[in-house]
Amino acid sequence: MDSPANLIPSNPIKIAVLAMGGQGGGVLADWIVDMAEHAGWWAQTTSVPGVAQRTGATIYYLEIVPGEDIARAGHAPTLALMPTPGDVDLIVAAELMEAGRAMQRGLVTPDRSVLISSSHRSYAIDEKTAPGNGIADPNKVIEVARDAAKRFICFDLQATAEKAGSVISASLFGAIAGSKALPFTRDQFEATIRRAGVGVEASLRAFALGFDGAANAPARAPSIDLSRPESDVPMSAPNKRVQALLDRVHTGFPAQARPMLVAGLRRLIDYQDLAYAREYLDHMAAIRQLDVQYGGEKTDWALTCSAARYVAVAMSYDDVIRVADLKTRGARFERVGQEVGVKEGQQLYIVDFMHPRLEEICGTLPVKMGRWLENAPLGKFIERRLTRGKRLQSGKLLGFLSLYCMAGMRRWRRSTLRHRSEAASLAQWLDLIARIAPRDYALAVEVVECRRLVKGYSDTHARGGGKYRTLIQTAEAMLGRPDAAQALRDLRATALAEVQCAPLERQAAETLQSPAAARTA
Repeated sequence: MDSPANLIPSNPIKIAVLAMGGQGGGVLADWIVDMAEHAGWWAQTTSVPGVAQRTGATIYYLEIVPGEDIARAGHAPTLALMPTPGDVDLIVAAELMEAGRAMQRGLVTPDRSVLISSSHRSYAIDEKTAPGNGIADPNKVIEVARDAAKRFICFDLQATAEKAGSVISASLFGAIAGSKALPFTRDQFEATIRRAGVGVEASLRAFALGFDGAANAPARAPSIDLSRPESDVPMSAPNKRVQALLDRVHTGFPAQARPMLVAGLRRLIDYQDLAYAREYLDHMAAIRQLDVQYGGEKTDWALTCSAARYVAVAMSYDDVIRVADLKTRGARFERVGQEVGVKEGQQLYIVDFMHPRLEEICGTLPVKMGRWLENAPLGKFIERRLTRGKRLQSGKLLGFLSLYCMAGMRRWRRSTLRHRSEAASLAQWLDLIARIAPRDYALAVEVVECRRLVKGYSDTHARGGGKYRTLIQTAEAMLGRPDAAQALRDLRATALAEVQCAPLERQAAETLQSPAAARTA
Protein backbone atom coordinates (compact mmCIF):
# COMPACT_ATOMS: atom_id res chain seq x y z
CA MET A 1 0.00 0.00 0.00
CA ASP A 2 1.38 3.43 -0.95
CA SER A 3 2.00 5.84 1.89
CA PRO A 4 -0.17 8.96 2.24
CA ALA A 5 0.77 12.10 0.36
CA ASN A 6 3.74 14.21 1.45
CA LEU A 7 3.43 15.06 5.17
CA ILE A 8 6.74 16.86 5.75
CA PRO A 9 6.18 19.45 8.52
CA SER A 10 5.23 22.89 7.18
CA ASN A 11 4.93 21.47 3.64
CA PRO A 12 1.26 21.45 2.57
CA ILE A 13 -0.52 18.63 0.77
CA LYS A 14 -1.26 19.95 -2.70
CA ILE A 15 -4.38 18.87 -4.56
CA ALA A 16 -5.67 19.71 -8.04
CA VAL A 17 -9.25 18.92 -9.08
CA LEU A 18 -9.98 19.17 -12.81
CA ALA A 19 -13.62 19.25 -13.84
CA MET A 20 -15.94 20.70 -16.46
CA GLY A 21 -18.98 22.84 -15.91
CA GLY A 22 -21.77 20.96 -14.16
CA GLN A 23 -19.57 18.16 -12.81
CA GLY A 24 -19.42 19.55 -9.29
CA GLY A 25 -15.69 20.30 -9.14
CA GLY A 26 -16.36 23.24 -6.85
CA VAL A 27 -18.49 21.07 -4.56
CA LEU A 28 -15.72 18.48 -4.35
CA ALA A 29 -13.15 21.15 -3.50
CA ASP A 30 -15.43 22.60 -0.82
CA TRP A 31 -15.90 19.15 0.71
CA ILE A 32 -12.15 18.64 0.97
CA VAL A 33 -11.72 22.06 2.59
CA ASP A 34 -14.57 21.44 5.03
CA MET A 35 -13.20 18.02 6.00
CA ALA A 36 -9.69 19.38 6.54
CA GLU A 37 -10.86 22.30 8.64
CA HIS A 38 -13.04 20.12 10.85
CA ALA A 39 -10.00 17.90 11.38
CA GLY A 40 -8.02 20.91 12.59
CA TRP A 41 -6.10 21.56 9.41
CA TRP A 42 -5.51 24.86 7.63
CA ALA A 43 -7.04 24.79 4.11
CA GLN A 44 -7.15 27.09 1.11
CA THR A 45 -8.80 26.67 -2.30
CA THR A 46 -8.75 28.69 -5.51
CA SER A 47 -10.10 28.06 -9.00
CA VAL A 48 -8.32 28.60 -12.30
CA PRO A 49 -10.68 28.92 -15.31
CA GLY A 50 -9.82 26.66 -18.21
CA VAL A 51 -10.66 26.48 -21.90
CA ALA A 52 -14.14 26.97 -23.30
CA GLN A 53 -13.59 24.10 -25.74
CA ARG A 54 -13.82 21.79 -22.73
CA THR A 55 -17.24 23.19 -21.70
CA GLY A 56 -15.85 25.52 -19.06
CA ALA A 57 -13.09 23.23 -17.76
CA THR A 58 -11.69 24.53 -14.48
CA ILE A 59 -8.82 23.59 -12.19
CA TYR A 60 -9.65 23.82 -8.49
CA TYR A 61 -6.42 24.00 -6.52
CA LEU A 62 -6.20 23.23 -2.80
CA GLU A 63 -3.42 23.28 -0.24
CA ILE A 64 -3.96 21.89 3.26
CA VAL A 65 -1.55 22.03 6.21
CA PRO A 66 -1.79 20.17 9.58
CA GLY A 67 -2.83 22.42 12.46
CA GLU A 68 0.11 21.31 14.63
CA ASP A 69 2.57 22.49 11.96
CA ILE A 70 0.99 25.92 12.02
CA ALA A 71 1.05 25.99 15.83
CA ARG A 72 4.71 25.02 15.77
CA ALA A 73 5.52 27.74 13.25
CA GLY A 74 3.58 30.33 15.21
CA HIS A 75 2.04 32.01 12.17
CA ALA A 76 -0.39 31.37 9.32
CA PRO A 77 1.12 29.72 6.25
CA THR A 78 1.59 31.39 2.88
CA LEU A 79 -0.03 29.13 0.30
CA ALA A 80 0.02 29.12 -3.49
CA LEU A 81 -2.94 30.17 -5.61
CA MET A 82 -2.39 27.78 -8.49
CA PRO A 83 -0.63 24.45 -9.08
CA THR A 84 3.01 24.30 -10.11
CA PRO A 85 4.25 21.61 -12.53
CA GLY A 86 5.96 18.79 -10.66
CA ASP A 87 4.63 19.94 -7.29
CA VAL A 88 1.19 18.33 -6.84
CA ASP A 89 0.44 15.37 -4.58
CA LEU A 90 -3.10 14.43 -5.63
CA ILE A 91 -4.78 15.07 -8.98
CA VAL A 92 -8.48 14.28 -9.40
CA ALA A 93 -9.97 14.38 -12.91
CA ALA A 94 -13.73 14.23 -13.44
CA GLU A 95 -13.26 13.04 -17.05
CA LEU A 96 -10.49 11.11 -18.75
CA MET A 97 -9.24 13.86 -21.06
CA GLU A 98 -9.03 16.17 -18.05
CA ALA A 99 -6.46 13.71 -16.71
CA GLY A 100 -4.65 14.11 -20.02
CA ARG A 101 -4.78 17.88 -19.65
CA ALA A 102 -3.26 17.59 -16.17
CA MET A 103 -0.39 15.55 -17.58
CA GLN A 104 0.14 18.05 -20.39
CA ARG A 105 0.49 20.81 -17.81
CA GLY A 106 3.13 18.77 -15.97
CA LEU A 107 1.06 18.39 -12.80
CA VAL A 108 1.50 14.60 -12.65
CA THR A 109 4.88 13.19 -11.64
CA PRO A 110 5.92 9.54 -11.14
CA ASP A 111 7.76 10.10 -7.86
CA ARG A 112 4.95 11.90 -6.09
CA SER A 113 1.51 12.16 -7.67
CA VAL A 114 -1.58 10.04 -7.11
CA LEU A 115 -3.86 10.45 -10.15
CA ILE A 116 -7.55 9.56 -9.85
CA SER A 117 -9.67 9.82 -12.99
CA SER A 118 -13.06 8.79 -14.25
CA SER A 119 -12.73 6.72 -17.42
CA HIS A 120 -15.87 8.12 -19.07
CA ARG A 121 -15.70 10.68 -21.89
CA SER A 122 -17.33 14.05 -22.43
CA TYR A 123 -16.37 15.02 -25.94
CA ALA A 124 -14.69 18.36 -26.62
CA ILE A 125 -16.01 20.78 -29.25
CA ASP A 126 -13.16 19.88 -31.62
CA GLU A 127 -14.03 16.19 -31.33
CA LYS A 128 -17.69 16.83 -32.11
CA THR A 129 -17.15 19.18 -35.05
CA ALA A 130 -14.38 17.27 -36.85
CA PRO A 131 -15.40 16.34 -40.44
CA GLY A 132 -14.34 12.73 -39.76
CA ASN A 133 -14.03 10.77 -36.56
CA GLY A 134 -12.41 13.33 -34.28
CA ILE A 135 -12.79 11.32 -31.07
CA ALA A 136 -9.45 11.04 -29.29
CA ASP A 137 -8.21 7.60 -28.28
CA PRO A 138 -8.78 7.28 -24.51
CA ASN A 139 -6.34 4.38 -24.20
CA LYS A 140 -3.44 6.64 -25.17
CA VAL A 141 -4.19 8.76 -22.10
CA ILE A 142 -4.40 5.66 -19.91
CA GLU A 143 -1.14 4.31 -21.30
CA VAL A 144 0.72 7.55 -20.56
CA ALA A 145 -0.89 7.93 -17.13
CA ARG A 146 0.33 4.51 -16.00
CA ASP A 147 3.91 5.76 -16.24
CA ALA A 148 3.34 9.43 -15.45
CA ALA A 149 1.81 8.95 -11.99
CA LYS A 150 3.11 7.27 -8.86
CA ARG A 151 -0.31 5.64 -8.64
CA PHE A 152 -3.09 5.79 -11.22
CA ILE A 153 -6.70 4.85 -10.40
CA CYS A 154 -9.15 4.90 -13.28
CA PHE A 155 -12.70 3.59 -13.60
CA ASP A 156 -16.09 4.94 -14.65
CA LEU A 157 -17.01 7.22 -11.77
CA GLN A 158 -19.83 8.83 -13.78
CA ALA A 159 -21.61 5.48 -14.16
CA THR A 160 -20.90 4.78 -10.48
CA ALA A 161 -22.62 8.03 -9.48
CA GLU A 162 -25.59 7.40 -11.77
CA LYS A 163 -26.01 3.92 -10.32
CA ALA A 164 -26.38 5.51 -6.89
CA GLY A 165 -28.70 8.24 -8.15
CA SER A 166 -26.16 10.94 -7.38
CA VAL A 167 -23.54 13.09 -9.13
CA ILE A 168 -19.91 12.44 -9.94
CA SER A 169 -18.52 14.72 -7.23
CA ALA A 170 -19.76 12.22 -4.61
CA SER A 171 -18.18 9.19 -6.27
CA LEU A 172 -14.92 11.12 -6.78
CA PHE A 173 -14.92 11.98 -3.07
CA GLY A 174 -15.31 8.28 -2.33
CA ALA A 175 -12.46 7.40 -4.69
CA ILE A 176 -10.19 9.87 -2.88
CA ALA A 177 -11.06 8.22 0.42
CA GLY A 178 -10.59 4.71 -0.99
CA SER A 179 -7.18 5.61 -2.44
CA LYS A 180 -5.91 6.66 1.02
CA ALA A 181 -4.08 9.54 -0.67
CA LEU A 182 -5.24 11.87 2.12
CA PRO A 183 -4.67 11.28 5.87
CA PHE A 184 -8.35 11.28 6.86
CA THR A 185 -10.60 8.42 7.91
CA ARG A 186 -13.67 7.21 6.07
CA ASP A 187 -15.83 8.51 8.91
CA GLN A 188 -14.41 11.98 8.40
CA PHE A 189 -15.22 11.86 4.69
CA GLU A 190 -18.79 10.71 5.29
CA ALA A 191 -19.34 13.28 8.04
CA THR A 192 -18.46 15.97 5.52
CA ILE A 193 -21.21 14.81 3.17
CA ARG A 194 -23.71 14.77 6.00
CA ARG A 195 -22.80 18.32 7.03
CA ALA A 196 -23.49 19.53 3.48
CA GLY A 197 -27.13 18.48 3.97
CA VAL A 198 -28.03 18.18 0.28
CA GLY A 199 -28.85 14.79 -1.29
CA VAL A 200 -27.11 13.10 1.61
CA GLU A 201 -28.32 9.53 1.15
CA ALA A 202 -27.68 9.42 -2.59
CA SER A 203 -24.27 11.04 -2.12
CA LEU A 204 -23.31 8.49 0.54
CA ARG A 205 -24.30 5.64 -1.78
CA ALA A 206 -22.15 7.09 -4.57
CA PHE A 207 -19.34 7.71 -2.07
CA ALA A 208 -19.41 4.07 -0.97
CA LEU A 209 -19.26 2.78 -4.54
CA GLY A 210 -16.40 5.14 -5.36
CA PHE A 211 -14.58 4.12 -2.18
CA ASP A 212 -14.84 0.41 -2.99
CA GLY A 213 -13.81 0.97 -6.61
CA ALA A 214 -10.65 2.83 -5.61
CA ALA A 215 -9.77 0.54 -2.70
CA ASN A 216 -10.00 -2.51 -4.96
CA ALA A 217 -8.52 -0.88 -8.07
CA PRO A 218 -5.84 -2.94 -9.84
CA ALA A 219 -2.26 -1.76 -9.61
CA ARG A 220 -2.27 -1.20 -13.37
CA ALA A 221 -5.32 0.64 -14.69
CA PRO A 222 -7.00 -1.44 -17.43
CA SER A 223 -7.51 -0.25 -20.99
CA ILE A 224 -10.99 0.63 -22.22
CA ASP A 225 -12.67 -1.85 -24.55
CA LEU A 226 -13.47 0.19 -27.65
CA SER A 227 -14.94 -2.67 -29.69
CA ARG A 228 -18.57 -2.47 -30.68
CA PRO A 229 -20.89 -5.48 -30.58
CA GLU A 230 -22.06 -6.56 -34.01
CA SER A 231 -25.66 -5.70 -34.81
CA ASP A 232 -28.07 -8.58 -34.46
CA VAL A 233 -29.57 -10.09 -37.60
CA PRO A 234 -33.05 -11.37 -36.68
CA MET A 235 -34.60 -14.19 -38.65
CA SER A 236 -38.21 -13.12 -38.12
CA ALA A 237 -40.32 -9.99 -37.64
CA PRO A 238 -43.92 -9.60 -36.39
CA ASN A 239 -44.88 -7.48 -39.41
CA LYS A 240 -45.31 -9.45 -42.65
CA ARG A 241 -43.95 -6.67 -44.84
CA VAL A 242 -40.88 -6.30 -42.63
CA GLN A 243 -40.47 -10.08 -42.76
CA ALA A 244 -40.38 -9.87 -46.55
CA LEU A 245 -37.50 -7.41 -46.34
CA LEU A 246 -35.65 -9.64 -43.87
CA ASP A 247 -36.08 -12.60 -46.19
CA ARG A 248 -34.48 -10.61 -49.02
CA VAL A 249 -31.52 -9.80 -46.76
CA HIS A 250 -30.98 -13.45 -45.82
CA THR A 251 -31.41 -14.92 -49.29
CA GLY A 252 -29.95 -12.22 -51.50
CA PHE A 253 -26.88 -10.91 -49.69
CA PRO A 254 -23.68 -12.34 -48.18
CA ALA A 255 -23.50 -12.89 -44.42
CA GLN A 256 -20.80 -10.24 -44.04
CA ALA A 257 -23.19 -7.50 -45.18
CA ARG A 258 -26.33 -8.60 -43.34
CA PRO A 259 -25.76 -6.79 -39.99
CA MET A 260 -25.32 -3.43 -41.76
CA LEU A 261 -28.22 -4.11 -44.11
CA VAL A 262 -30.53 -4.77 -41.16
CA ALA A 263 -29.28 -1.59 -39.50
CA GLY A 264 -30.00 0.28 -42.74
CA LEU A 265 -33.53 -1.11 -42.90
CA ARG A 266 -34.22 -0.04 -39.31
CA ARG A 267 -32.88 3.42 -40.00
CA LEU A 268 -34.92 3.97 -43.15
CA ILE A 269 -38.18 2.58 -41.76
CA ASP A 270 -37.77 4.99 -38.84
CA TYR A 271 -36.78 7.80 -41.20
CA GLN A 272 -39.56 7.35 -43.78
CA ASP A 273 -41.52 4.12 -44.27
CA LEU A 274 -41.40 0.51 -45.47
CA ALA A 275 -41.55 1.47 -49.14
CA TYR A 276 -38.45 3.60 -48.67
CA ALA A 277 -36.65 0.68 -47.01
CA ARG A 278 -37.66 -1.53 -49.96
CA GLU A 279 -36.14 1.03 -52.31
CA TYR A 280 -32.92 0.78 -50.30
CA LEU A 281 -32.75 -2.98 -50.87
CA ASP A 282 -33.37 -2.43 -54.60
CA HIS A 283 -30.28 -0.18 -54.74
CA MET A 284 -28.29 -2.73 -52.75
CA ALA A 285 -29.33 -5.58 -55.02
CA ALA A 286 -27.81 -3.74 -57.98
CA ILE A 287 -24.56 -3.21 -56.07
CA ARG A 288 -24.57 -6.84 -54.98
CA GLN A 289 -24.75 -7.85 -58.64
CA LEU A 290 -21.72 -5.68 -59.40
CA ASP A 291 -19.90 -7.35 -56.52
CA VAL A 292 -20.65 -10.82 -57.91
CA GLN A 293 -19.47 -9.89 -61.41
CA TYR A 294 -16.25 -8.02 -60.62
CA GLY A 295 -14.42 -9.85 -57.85
CA GLY A 296 -16.27 -9.17 -54.61
CA GLU A 297 -15.85 -12.72 -53.33
CA LYS A 298 -12.06 -12.27 -53.15
CA THR A 299 -12.46 -9.17 -50.96
CA ASP A 300 -15.19 -10.52 -48.64
CA TRP A 301 -17.76 -8.49 -50.56
CA ALA A 302 -16.15 -5.14 -49.68
CA LEU A 303 -18.29 -3.18 -52.14
CA THR A 304 -21.58 -4.52 -50.79
CA CYS A 305 -20.54 -4.17 -47.13
CA SER A 306 -19.41 -0.58 -47.60
CA ALA A 307 -22.44 0.41 -49.67
CA ALA A 308 -24.84 -1.14 -47.14
CA ARG A 309 -23.88 1.61 -44.74
CA TYR A 310 -23.48 4.61 -46.98
CA VAL A 311 -26.51 4.07 -49.22
CA ALA A 312 -28.65 4.05 -46.06
CA VAL A 313 -26.94 7.20 -44.81
CA ALA A 314 -27.40 8.92 -48.17
CA MET A 315 -31.10 8.08 -48.21
CA SER A 316 -31.65 9.34 -44.65
CA TYR A 317 -30.24 12.82 -45.17
CA ASP A 318 -30.72 15.44 -42.46
CA ASP A 319 -33.43 17.87 -43.50
CA VAL A 320 -35.63 20.24 -41.50
CA ILE A 321 -38.31 17.54 -41.26
CA ARG A 322 -35.87 15.08 -39.72
CA VAL A 323 -34.53 17.64 -37.24
CA ALA A 324 -38.06 18.51 -36.11
CA ASP A 325 -38.91 14.83 -35.77
CA LEU A 326 -35.92 14.14 -33.51
CA LYS A 327 -36.56 17.21 -31.37
CA THR A 328 -40.15 16.21 -30.59
CA ARG A 329 -39.53 12.59 -29.59
CA GLY A 330 -40.29 11.58 -26.04
CA ALA A 331 -36.91 9.84 -25.77
CA ARG A 332 -35.20 13.19 -26.27
CA PHE A 333 -37.05 14.83 -23.38
CA GLU A 334 -36.31 11.81 -21.18
CA ARG A 335 -32.59 11.92 -22.06
CA VAL A 336 -32.28 15.66 -21.42
CA GLY A 337 -34.20 15.28 -18.18
CA GLN A 338 -31.76 12.61 -16.99
CA GLU A 339 -28.78 14.71 -18.00
CA VAL A 340 -29.92 17.79 -16.07
CA GLY A 341 -31.27 15.80 -13.13
CA VAL A 342 -34.96 16.69 -13.29
CA LYS A 343 -36.67 15.65 -10.09
CA GLU A 344 -40.25 14.54 -9.54
CA GLY A 345 -42.64 17.48 -9.74
CA GLN A 346 -40.24 19.67 -11.74
CA GLN A 347 -40.98 20.92 -15.24
CA LEU A 348 -38.39 20.65 -18.01
CA TYR A 349 -38.21 23.46 -20.57
CA ILE A 350 -35.87 23.21 -23.55
CA VAL A 351 -34.98 26.22 -25.68
CA ASP A 352 -33.72 25.23 -29.14
CA PHE A 353 -31.73 27.70 -31.20
CA MET A 354 -32.86 27.32 -34.80
CA HIS A 355 -30.90 28.95 -37.62
CA PRO A 356 -32.27 27.60 -40.92
CA ARG A 357 -30.95 29.02 -44.17
CA LEU A 358 -33.13 29.89 -47.15
CA GLU A 359 -32.05 26.59 -48.74
CA GLU A 360 -33.58 24.65 -45.85
CA ILE A 361 -36.87 26.55 -46.16
CA CYS A 362 -37.04 26.02 -49.92
CA GLY A 363 -36.09 22.39 -49.49
CA THR A 364 -39.26 21.65 -47.51
CA LEU A 365 -41.52 23.01 -50.28
CA PRO A 366 -42.80 21.24 -53.40
CA VAL A 367 -40.26 21.28 -56.23
CA LYS A 368 -41.69 24.08 -58.36
CA MET A 369 -42.57 26.29 -55.40
CA GLY A 370 -39.16 25.77 -53.80
CA ARG A 371 -37.29 26.68 -56.99
CA TRP A 372 -39.46 29.78 -57.43
CA LEU A 373 -38.79 30.95 -53.87
CA GLU A 374 -35.02 30.51 -54.24
CA ASN A 375 -34.93 33.26 -56.89
CA ALA A 376 -37.95 35.40 -55.93
CA PRO A 377 -37.68 38.73 -54.03
CA LEU A 378 -39.71 37.11 -51.26
CA GLY A 379 -36.87 34.61 -50.77
CA LYS A 380 -34.36 37.43 -50.25
CA PHE A 381 -36.72 39.00 -47.69
CA ILE A 382 -37.04 35.69 -45.81
CA GLU A 383 -33.27 35.19 -45.90
CA ARG A 384 -32.69 38.57 -44.23
CA ARG A 385 -35.18 37.67 -41.50
CA LEU A 386 -33.30 34.42 -40.80
CA THR A 387 -29.85 35.96 -40.23
CA ARG A 388 -30.19 36.09 -36.45
CA GLY A 389 -31.85 32.73 -36.00
CA LYS A 390 -34.76 31.98 -33.70
CA ARG A 391 -35.10 30.58 -30.20
CA LEU A 392 -37.89 28.05 -30.02
CA GLN A 393 -39.18 26.77 -26.67
CA SER A 394 -39.86 23.17 -27.64
CA GLY A 395 -40.85 22.34 -24.05
CA LYS A 396 -43.91 24.61 -24.32
CA LEU A 397 -47.08 23.92 -26.26
CA LEU A 398 -46.70 26.44 -29.10
CA GLY A 399 -43.04 25.62 -29.75
CA PHE A 400 -43.67 21.87 -29.55
CA LEU A 401 -46.63 22.06 -31.93
CA SER A 402 -44.56 24.05 -34.44
CA LEU A 403 -41.93 21.32 -34.51
CA TYR A 404 -44.51 18.53 -34.41
CA CYS A 405 -46.31 19.88 -37.48
CA MET A 406 -42.99 20.22 -39.28
CA ALA A 407 -42.13 16.60 -38.41
CA GLY A 408 -45.53 15.54 -39.75
CA MET A 409 -44.48 16.70 -43.23
CA ARG A 410 -42.58 13.43 -43.54
CA ARG A 411 -45.47 11.93 -45.52
CA TRP A 412 -44.85 14.55 -48.26
CA ARG A 413 -41.04 14.38 -48.13
CA ARG A 414 -40.73 12.67 -51.55
CA SER A 415 -42.41 15.65 -53.23
CA THR A 416 -40.05 18.26 -51.76
CA LEU A 417 -37.26 20.09 -53.54
CA ARG A 418 -34.67 18.74 -51.08
CA HIS A 419 -35.65 15.14 -51.79
CA ARG A 420 -35.48 15.73 -55.54
CA SER A 421 -31.95 17.09 -55.10
CA GLU A 422 -30.81 14.26 -52.81
CA ALA A 423 -32.34 11.59 -55.05
CA ALA A 424 -30.50 13.02 -58.08
CA SER A 425 -27.22 13.07 -56.17
CA LEU A 426 -27.76 9.46 -55.05
CA ALA A 427 -28.51 8.34 -58.61
CA GLN A 428 -25.35 10.01 -59.95
CA TRP A 429 -23.25 8.39 -57.23
CA LEU A 430 -24.67 4.92 -57.86
CA ASP A 431 -24.21 5.37 -61.60
CA LEU A 432 -20.54 6.31 -61.07
CA ILE A 433 -20.00 3.21 -58.93
CA ALA A 434 -21.57 1.05 -61.66
CA ARG A 435 -19.26 2.59 -64.31
CA ILE A 436 -16.08 2.30 -62.23
CA ALA A 437 -16.52 -1.20 -60.74
CA PRO A 438 -15.91 -3.11 -64.04
CA ARG A 439 -12.60 -1.29 -64.59
CA ASP A 440 -11.28 -0.76 -61.05
CA TYR A 441 -13.04 -2.59 -58.22
CA ALA A 442 -10.84 -1.05 -55.50
CA LEU A 443 -11.53 2.47 -56.77
CA ALA A 444 -15.29 1.74 -56.76
CA VAL A 445 -15.05 0.81 -53.07
CA GLU A 446 -13.24 4.07 -52.34
CA VAL A 447 -15.91 6.02 -54.22
CA VAL A 448 -18.52 4.42 -51.96
CA GLU A 449 -16.53 5.49 -48.89
CA CYS A 450 -16.43 9.09 -50.14
CA ARG A 451 -20.12 9.41 -49.30
CA ARG A 452 -19.02 9.66 -45.67
CA LEU A 453 -18.33 13.35 -46.28
CA VAL A 454 -22.00 14.19 -46.94
CA LYS A 455 -23.75 14.65 -43.60
CA GLY A 456 -25.48 17.14 -41.35
CA TYR A 457 -27.38 20.17 -42.58
CA SER A 458 -26.88 23.87 -43.18
CA ASP A 459 -23.19 24.92 -43.33
CA THR A 460 -21.96 21.47 -42.29
CA HIS A 461 -23.80 19.87 -45.21
CA ALA A 462 -22.55 22.52 -47.63
CA ARG A 463 -18.89 22.04 -46.66
CA GLY A 464 -19.12 18.26 -46.73
CA GLY A 465 -20.96 18.30 -50.05
CA GLY A 466 -18.28 20.48 -51.61
CA LYS A 467 -15.53 18.09 -50.50
CA TYR A 468 -17.52 15.10 -51.73
CA ARG A 469 -17.93 16.60 -55.20
CA THR A 470 -14.20 17.32 -55.38
CA LEU A 471 -13.43 13.71 -54.52
CA ILE A 472 -15.91 12.30 -57.03
CA GLN A 473 -14.63 14.50 -59.85
CA THR A 474 -11.06 13.51 -59.04
CA ALA A 475 -12.00 9.81 -58.96
CA GLU A 476 -13.49 10.04 -62.44
CA ALA A 477 -10.38 11.81 -63.73
CA MET A 478 -8.10 9.15 -62.22
CA LEU A 479 -9.97 6.17 -63.63
CA GLY A 480 -7.39 3.96 -65.32
CA ARG A 481 -4.47 4.88 -63.08
CA PRO A 482 -2.99 1.92 -61.18
CA ASP A 483 -2.71 4.02 -58.02
CA ALA A 484 -6.19 5.56 -58.27
CA ALA A 485 -7.69 3.78 -55.25
CA GLN A 486 -4.81 4.72 -52.94
CA ALA A 487 -4.73 8.28 -54.22
CA LEU A 488 -8.46 8.70 -53.57
CA ARG A 489 -8.04 7.17 -50.12
CA ASP A 490 -5.34 9.75 -49.31
CA LEU A 491 -7.54 12.57 -50.57
CA ARG A 492 -10.44 11.36 -48.43
CA ALA A 493 -8.18 11.32 -45.37
CA THR A 494 -7.32 14.97 -46.02
CA ALA A 495 -10.99 15.85 -46.48
CA LEU A 496 -11.85 14.26 -43.14
CA ALA A 497 -8.96 15.90 -41.31
CA GLU A 498 -9.39 19.47 -42.61
CA VAL A 499 -12.44 21.62 -41.89
CA GLN A 500 -11.94 23.88 -44.90
CA CYS A 501 -12.06 22.74 -48.54
CA ALA A 502 -8.90 24.51 -49.75
CA PRO A 503 -6.34 21.88 -48.57
CA LEU A 504 -8.28 19.12 -50.33
CA GLU A 505 -8.58 21.12 -53.53
CA ARG A 506 -4.82 21.80 -53.59
CA GLN A 507 -3.99 18.14 -52.97
CA ALA A 508 -6.48 17.01 -55.64
CA ALA A 509 -4.89 19.33 -58.20
CA GLU A 510 -1.41 18.05 -57.31
CA THR A 511 -2.61 14.44 -57.57
CA LEU A 512 -4.01 14.95 -61.05
CA GLN A 513 -0.76 16.59 -62.16
CA SER A 514 1.40 13.77 -60.79
CA PRO A 515 3.58 11.62 -63.13
CA ALA A 516 1.11 8.72 -62.81
CA ALA A 517 -1.64 10.91 -64.20
CA ALA A 518 0.59 12.02 -67.05
CA ARG A 519 1.42 8.41 -67.97
CA THR A 520 -2.27 7.51 -67.98
CA ALA A 521 -3.11 10.45 -70.20
